[in-house]
Amino acid sequence: MEKEQNQNLKNNQTTDKENTDIHPTKNPVENKEGQTENNENNSEENNKELSLEDKITELEDKLTRSFAEMENQRRRFEKEREDAFEYGGFNFAKEALSLIDNLDRSKNILENDDKLKETDALKKTLEHFDIIYKDLMSIFSKNNIKPIESLNKKLDPNYHQAMMEIDDDTKEPGTIIQEIQKGFTIKDRLLRPSLVGVAKKTQKETPKNEENKENSEDK
Repeated sequence: MEKEQNQNLKNNQTTDKENTDIHPTKNPVENKEGQTENNENNSEENNKELSLEDKITELEDKLTRSFAEMENQRRRFEKEREDAFEYGGFNFAKEALSLIDNLDRSKNILENDDKLKETDALKKTLEHFDIIYKDLMSIFSKNNIKPIESLNKKLDPNYHQAMMEIDDDTKEPGTIIQEIQKGFTIKDRLLRPSLVGVAKKTQKETPKNEENKENSEDK
């Protein structure tokens, strides 16, 4: 009888143990750690979302900068194209001015030659020079290359370069009274300045008698 009772007690204990294993009670420490892991996961997801927004903002900034650079390059290209179209012959025009200079020099030499003065050969030669000169100036004018007006004008450093000062009381000081080399412009740009001589007041010398008189008065 006692054996049977002991056997029943063992069986009951085994059953209780199995029930306990099937439905284990969660440890409070384990619950706290699980909650911490969930919070960390949530924070990582939030960080991911923020980083995506930052990336989108960064991409928008890059696109804006790219469009601005493209627009600047387009404007720069258009400006260079316009300059090339309008001023592409700048260097050629500057070199061509030597033709005008050589014609002027040749004309002056022939006009100052005593042997050729008042001869028909000189007159015909000068007439041909004038025709060539007018043709050149006409070609320059069609290409917006124009001479700078200098004589009797006030000296303008933007267009004139003073090479000498000439005594002249009839003109206001700084007035151009001699043109050594003609200047030209191409559209709104200076091709080369005019080399000129400008007027200045004559310096009057004090007579020696008056100078001696002034010195004696000072004493």
